[in-house]
Amino acid sequence: MLNELRVADLLERIGEKTPAPASGAATALTGALAAALAELSARFAADDAGIARARELAAELVRLGDEDAAAYAAYLADQNAETRAETIRVPEEIARKADEVAELAERAAGKLRSSVSGDANASAALARAAASVARSLADLNRGES
Repeated sequence: MLNELRVADLLERIGEKTPAPASGAATALTGALAAALAELSARFAADDAGIARARELAAELVRLGDEDAAAYAAYLADQNAETRAETIRVPEEIARKADEVAELAERAAGKLRSSVSGDANASAALARAAASVARSLADLNRGES
């Protein structure tokens, strides 16, 4: 669903006074944007495997953004151990995927001239931020914050 929205509509949906989509979806989409930059960086680094994996990660992160919104809505509808576990599992998965994006970007950055390394560096920074926020959300949902 998130990938079907225009950017302006997506921003409006996230900004609405509703429980979801919210932080988890925004974090996953930040990771997906980082993956797109990692793909671009891998192209300049002539890393075919990195290009393919970055594209896969972007799609997986968008899917996880939808899963996060659904998991939180399910938890609000029926607060039990199973629905709570999903609100922890999904952000943890977002964090793992974002970590992988950062690794791809850093690998590409090592192969790039300074004139094109900015995209790789931006990718890594965005991915690390997304991973950090996702872990914080998982901790919050776990009751550790």
